[in-house]
Amino acid sequence: MDRITGLLLGTAVGDSLGLPREGLSGRRAARLYRGPLRQRLVLGHGMLSDDTEHACMTAQALLTAGDDPVRFARALAWKLRWWLLALPAAVGWGTLRAIARSWIGFSPGRSGVQSAGNGAVMRAPIIGAWVEDPDRIAAFVDASTMITHRDPRARAGSLAVAVAAHHAVRADNLDPSAVLREIRARVVDLELLAALDLVEEALHRDHAPSWLASELGLSRGVTGYVHHTVPICLHAWLRSPYDFRRVVGDVVSLGGDADTTGAIAGALAGATVGASRIPAEWLAISDWPRSLAWIRALGERVTQRGAPLRVWWPFIPLRNVAFAAIVLATGVRRLLPPY
Repeated sequence: MDRITGLLLGTAVGDSLGLPREGLSGRRAARLYRGPLRQRLVLGHGMLSDDTEHACMTAQALLTAGDDPVRFARALAWKLRWWLLALPAAVGWGTLRAIARSWIGFSPGRSGVQSAGNGAVMRAPIIGAWVEDPDRIAAFVDASTMITHRDPRARAGSLAVAVAAHHAVRADNLDPSAVLREIRARVVDLELLAALDLVEEALHRDHAPSWLASELGLSRGVTGYVHHTVPICLHAWLRSPYDFRRVVGDVVSLGGDADTTGAIAGALAGATVGASRIPAEWLAISDWPRSLAWIRALGERVTQRGAPLRVWWPFIPLRNVAFAAIVLATGVRRLLPPY
């Protein structure tokens, strides 16, 4: 249970730590948020964005569907439809269009749009943790990805992260070379494979993620493009798989799409170290109805393969209004010095 719960809590922690820095360069974020990395969104506490929400919805859909990827796709599609109706404060353009297509009658296998954004990748870690047979991971990744993203690059990046998470929750002594070897055996996307060459070089030379970001042309922050996000997150995790603080700190400090990179890297690191080794001070997250207690209970349900966990949906739109106001106030503050 500790590792599955660690994956979900790691997602939440990385997401909430990165959220105030989203869209900022690493340099500007360091000037604006001085001192060690900590929760800063509102009065020393963090909140959760769509990255954590997608991970939780995916876990709930897996609990509904069991080992049936077709049923899983249907369950997840409905959860995404209701999620959009609750007026989330942040939703990617590709994901928004796809869910709108889903509402007007497109099936889960046809609702996705041509986008290589991160929407499907944030759902991938819990899939890799859930599926016991590695040969079946691709079927579940495809079922999830095609709902929102039909671009093969989105599928490749999601599959790579799912395979990594499969290792993270099961390996007692993680071997980075073995993880990369299996990803290479299952991914055919040439651009991603070339980026993995850089990941291997960075690991071999013990370069920091900032070196890899520079090689990928990401000096102003990690973009929302899947082939930027996935190599950065994989490298930060494989470089220090048992150091949650370092993994999340490394990706968040790069700036850009910091909540998503924090969520994905946090999921992998949390799955490796387990919930009990996530820094306690980083768990200062105040959110509802998807609270930390609720996420811990969801982790237990996933571990036991039990029934889906009840969430008080009517309260979510009210929460989203409050969250949007907080994010807007944060955005206004970021317009002011220091620059």
